[in-house]
Amino acid sequence: MLMNASAPSAPPDAPSTADTTLLLLVRHGETPTTGTVLPGRAPGLHLSDRGRVQAERVADRLAGLSVNAIYSSPLERASETAEPAAARTGLAVNRDDGLLECDFGDWTGAAIADLAALPEWQTVQHSPSEFRFPNGESFPEMQARIVGALQALRTDHAGGVVVCFSHADPIKAAVAHALGTPLDLFQRIVISPGSVSAIAFVDGQDPAVLMVNSTSEPLSGLRAQ
Repeated sequence: MLMNASAPSAPPDAPSTADTTLLLLVRHGETPTTGTVLPGRAPGLHLSDRGRVQAERVADRLAGLSVNAIYSSPLERASETAEPAAARTGLAVNRDDGLLECDFGDWTGAAIADLAALPEWQTVQHSPSEFRFPNGESFPEMQARIVGALQALRTDHAGGVVVCFSHADPIKAAVAHALGTPLDLFQRIVISPGSVSAIAFVDGQDPAVLMVNSTSEPLSGLRAQ
C-alpha cells in the first residue's frame, strides 16, 4: 500500500537517549534487471522472486523495533519492498519523492555494460561531483535532494524510528554525507539490494552512522528498549 554485496557490519551500542532520531535506509530488493540495466525512474519495474524474499527479510529484521513511520520512493520496486514492513508494523507507506532514484536522463534503461564502455563512465565512477546525466540530474543535486528529505523526516519524527525505502545511489550519497566523505569517493560505498543502513541523529551533534549495507542481523539492537 502506497500513499555486488559486502559483508554486513555489526551495529555499535544502541543509542539510549530519547532525543535520538533513527533513520533506517533500505535499498529495494532485486528486480529482473538488477546489475545489468540502469532503470532509473522508468515505471513498471517490479521485484523479482528473490527481491520479494529480501523484502520479507527486512520486515523480519524490524521485529522488536518500535517503528514510528515508513516512507518510500514512489517507484514500484521500492514501494513493493516496503509492503511487508508496513504489514508487520500496521503503518501506512508514505510516498516521498525525495527518496527517488537519481534521474539518469538519456541513460535511463541503458545496459550497464554499454555505459561502462563510454569515456563518461570514468567520470561517474571517479569524479561524480562533476557529472550530470544527459538531460537528467547531477550527483550533487541528487545528494542535496535526499539529504534534505532525510532532514525533513528527522524533524517530523524527532526522537522516533523512521524506515526509508530508496535506491542504491541516493542511499550511498546520504551515507557519504553523514560520514563527511567527499561525494567523489561515494562510489566506494556498497549498498546491496535489500540492505539496511542506519543513521542516528541527535540535535547539536554530528550524525552517527551505525551500520552500512547490513543484510542479516536483527535491527532491534539499534534502539535501546
